[in-house]
Amino acid sequence: MPAVEIASPPGPADGLAAVAALRRLADQMENAEVERAMRAGWSWPQVAEALGVTRQAVHKKHAARLIAAGVTLRRR
Repeated sequence: MPAVEIASPPGPADGLAAVAALRRLADQMENAEVERAMRAGWSWPQVAEALGVTRQAVHKKHAARLIAAGVTLRRR
């Protein structure tokens, strides 16, 4: 994948704030899309493969939140 050129913020504080904001946005998007996938009947291995992580990692990160949200989780 080719590098994307972006304009540098005026100083390191601004750049780091932008990185933190992007991480929060990525986490929010991941949470929403994992929930959508699980509600659509996806399995943990399918979600993990799409995210490029292990099944165990995605389960550990999202299972409790999904259960609390009332999502019915597939066993396998």
